[in-house]
Amino acid sequence: MAADYALTPNIPLDLATLDELLRSRARVVLSDEARQRITTCHDYLHQRLERDPDTAVYGINTGFGALCGQAIPGPQRQQLQANLLMSHACGTGPEVPAELVRLMLLLKVQSLSHGHSGVQLATAQRLLDFYNRGMLPVVYEQGSLGASGDLAPLAHLCLPLLGLGEVNYEGYRLSAADAMSLFSWEPIVLKAKEGLALLNGTQFMLAYAVHALLRTQRLAAAADVIGALSLEAFHGLAEPFDERLHRLRPHPGQVLVAARLRGLLAGSELQQQPKTAVQDPYSLRCMPQVHGASRDALAYVARTVETECNAVTDNPIIFPADDAILSGGNFHGQPLALGLDMLAIAAAELGSISQQRTAQLIGGQRGLPPFLVAEPGLNSGLMIPQYAAAGLVSQNKQLCTPASVDSLVSSNGQEDHVSMGANAATKALRVVVNVEQLLGIELLNATQALAFRRPARTSEPLEKLAAAFREKVAFVSQDRILYPDLQAAAAFVRDYAWE
Repeated sequence: MAADYALTPNIPLDLATLDELLRSRARVVLSDEARQRITTCHDYLHQRLERDPDTAVYGINTGFGALCGQAIPGPQRQQLQANLLMSHACGTGPEVPAELVRLMLLLKVQSLSHGHSGVQLATAQRLLDFYNRGMLPVVYEQGSLGASGDLAPLAHLCLPLLGLGEVNYEGYRLSAADAMSLFSWEPIVLKAKEGLALLNGTQFMLAYAVHALLRTQRLAAAADVIGALSLEAFHGLAEPFDERLHRLRPHPGQVLVAARLRGLLAGSELQQQPKTAVQDPYSLRCMPQVHGASRDALAYVARTVETECNAVTDNPIIFPADDAILSGGNFHGQPLALGLDMLAIAAAELGSISQQRTAQLIGGQRGLPPFLVAEPGLNSGLMIPQYAAAGLVSQNKQLCTPASVDSLVSSNGQEDHVSMGANAATKALRVVVNVEQLLGIELLNATQALAFRRPARTSEPLEKLAAAFREKVAFVSQDRILYPDLQAAAAFVRDYAWE
């Protein structure tokens, strides 16, 4: 990717580009078109207010939420926008991780770049300055209902524009005013509509969705490869992956996973050995159906997330070419809330079936020793990592209770249906982290079991995986402290170049 990446409204921002931006830390700038659109919209808004000063426009010359009937005189309208940011900065709970705050900044500017929000060019540029300099506002996880936008998190994200709030910068937590003084940046004076444009939006939910989805897509790839290695170590059958079976039930994910498994097993000596079992347990036999269903669900989530990445989600929305300012509900997080709940379920199922494969491997079946240790009894071997896996699967079941079916009335009944998408977002990420550990535990067991099949070898790609994992986690010949191995296994799953 080039040194600078230009946000351009007519070029969609897709997941692959976001992934590369976050990995490369490339500098992001506003394209000439984005700058022109932002300026045109801002100028139109202020010309409209001068031309028609008495027409009520929500949040510009009125109060907010249930106070929308309160007229705000012209001299107080700048203070109205600053008050909005200050009064809505009511976040609580843990801090949002730095990488997600970076994403929030980028996605907020992306939405503003379409030129329908009325902000000053300086406001959008300062948010990009925060992004490019790594000056990351302190944002808290809890406080958003996911309906009028992510109000509380976005208030914390944007407070530093005013020289208020706190930021994390180069390992230090600083007041925003002190951090901005390092670059001689003056606080932004918000104009009409800007507070609303900054706070109305879905960028908290969306940042979590992008981040969790990218990680889960890698987990879907990892699950196929680790599952294939478990099948080999278990002395399982390749027959359930025959293309003829899957042509008769051609769900896209199922067909893809079956093809991947056939490729991963091609050339395996272990597959050429005589098999005594007629069928394998479902956790091995039904990998195309289970992994594939999760992949199909993730494809739906990806479409939803990419649409949201290129959307304008504040309110009211300005249409300079049509001489119109329309108040609507594009800030409502229901599409993301449903998608995030689905993402959590899809990821959790990858972890659930993985735990069952782990349980099969340690059960003393098909010539493998109980708990995959040469001297069981004296040694517990890999007995207890499966306990940890079972606990994680149980927690995931609890976390997969959908947030999107809940709603509570807010703002004195004006905001009477909310998405709870922010809660869907934070718990979805917890599920993803759990599944990384679950697949790591399976990989620990699968490579351990494979050693008992020597000298026979599996396929080239699976041997490559086993060798790479052995560089991080040694064979368990006798009992040792295992929690560092579990941590290393989860990190391996997270970072390995899955294909």
